[in-house]
Amino acid sequence: MTHAPPESSPRRSRRAPSGRRAARPPRRRRVWRWIVLALVLLLLAVGGVGYWLYRGLDGNIKGVDIDRAIGGDRPERLATSGQNVLILGSDSRAGDNAALNTGKVAGARSDTALVMHIPEGRREAVAVSIPRDTLVTRPECVGSDGGQVPAKERVMFNSIYAQAGPACVVKTVESMSGVRMDHYVEIDFAGFKGLVDAIGGVTVTVDRDIRDKSSGLDLTAGTHKLDGTESLAFVRTRHGIGDGSDLGRIGLQQQFMIALLSEIKKQDLLGSPAKTYRIADTLTAALTTDSELASLTKLAEFGRSLNGVDPSTMETIMLPVEYDRIDRNRVVAAEPQAGQLWKALREDAEIPESAKKSPAGGGTS
Repeated sequence: MTHAPPESSPRRSRRAPSGRRAARPPRRRRVWRWIVLALVLLLLAVGGVGYWLYRGLDGNIKGVDIDRAIGGDRPERLATSGQNVLILGSDSRAGDNAALNTGKVAGARSDTALVMHIPEGRREAVAVSIPRDTLVTRPECVGSDGGQVPAKERVMFNSIYAQAGPACVVKTVESMSGVRMDHYVEIDFAGFKGLVDAIGGVTVTVDRDIRDKSSGLDLTAGTHKLDGTESLAFVRTRHGIGDGSDLGRIGLQQQFMIALLSEIKKQDLLGSPAKTYRIADTLTAALTTDSELASLTKLAEFGRSLNGVDPSTMETIMLPVEYDRIDRNRVVAAEPQAGQLWKALREDAEIPESAKKSPAGGGTS
């Protein structure tokens, strides 16, 4: 497993010291920077639309009162800890998602989870991916229905959303990391599919045949332009690549998100208000955020606040994990690496190189 080069000095760019050739970050570490950048680009583009368009987009966004659901049992919000955002990709099988080839599992799960940390000054950012198969301790929570959900050990991370709702996912992440989440953003399957279809598809190249009956993906080696349904299958594929685990498909997700951003930039959405509105309408309809961000104005303000973040210095790190000793199909946070990583985020400090190393493999190579 390849790791990002060590930083040259605390609180500075994460590039390799002069005189050494910087190792190219593996794709798994770059995936979510492109998702975030694409979202910010769309939010900024929407800023110039008329009021009636604004009202339509604004009404699309769903809000969750995370603060009320969690209450005061949360990590302290430190004055110098920057901003932390929990981003979830949910795989609900309900509504428009029911028509997609996403399996027959009841309820919804957090298919993808990312903690995005934006340090003070907002010039650099780091994103931590939490593998969905990670076994964690779920704290006592207030569920989406208002009832109490008891604490439980050895719960698979992506099941918490279905068991207790988004606020409990936030509380679980805060409990395992000690990092206060300032905001919450969620996008569902149907929204992902609609976004790809709205931009006319995304082109990817694969170096081997991929056939996965579970996701519905059937690609021959070569270059393909994927529509929304095919793209969803592409990023969800885990069988037939690597070791068939959640860790193995991360490379495909990264490859796709880079291609998605490239397509968005190529289309010059800032110069095409009509297309920008179509895409923004699709995206906002699929968004659920914390109540503080649940308006187009607040989202746009937050997007504009990220203008100072340099994409070349944004680093994506997978939470260090190791295979569980009881169930090898699951992983657990690897210590002391995971603790070092979360400590660095809490203190808005340099992330130690040791905290970027994951004992569990599972890659596609």
